[in-house]
Amino acid sequence: MISGNPKLISLEKYQSILTRSEELGLSGTLEVVKHQWVISDSESWLARIFLPWNRSPNESGNLSVKDDFHLALVMIRAGIAVTGYFHNGVMLDHKVFRAYMVRQKQGKSQIKYLKTKGKSRAGSRLRLGESELFFEEINERLQRYESDFPITTWGISCGMTLYPYFFASDTPPPFDKKQENLFSIPFHVQQPDFETLQAIHKKLTGVHLLLSEKGLEIFSQLEDRETSLENDDENW
Repeated sequence: MISGNPKLISLEKYQSILTRSEELGLSGTLEVVKHQWVISDSESWLARIFLPWNRSPNESGNLSVKDDFHLALVMIRAGIAVTGYFHNGVMLDHKVFRAYMVRQKQGKSQIKYLKTKGKSRAGSRLRLGESELFFEEINERLQRYESDFPITTWGISCGMTLYPYFFASDTPPPFDKKQENLFSIPFHVQQPDFETLQAIHKKLTGVHLLLSEKGLEIFSQLEDRETSLENDDENW
């Protein structure tokens, strides 16, 4: 079982967890897909540690800063999206995209509505056109990042309903779904705007700890200065 919410910890605290794990003979492995360091005993995992995207672990879990790190992020919800490009932690470009995709009375996105009601009315056709342009403009921006910068890592947060439309756009994204340097953003994104882009980027450069109940017993004495991140466990 999992104990509590994910927590933000310092690099020093992370290092103390690694040291304690080594003292106890626990195993540590990297889950590449999630960029996550997992500490386990012979039975189950004890700690899952989401590592900073701008750092790489060696075989022992010790972190080193990635040189010349180029990060591009895209976050999409119905009617609003944001993209951002960062070089070595500095934001050099961002753009917020908006579209008339939501039916006013029902509060339902046009894409969801099309699954049940069709697209015969003028308002529906307008919203559908806005939706198509919405994804094309997002991908045009991402294509520009790809052509102008040597992107190290792509990060995405996209509602599941919108995911296939994003990849099927007439202007496709500059990556495919299973690309090795494409990662899912492991934090809940409610409103993808400029402020959210800044906040998510800050979280992606931190160390976040999730413990099992057994892991809590083992590492409890190392947790005194951790800070709980409310609601950030929704996508973990």
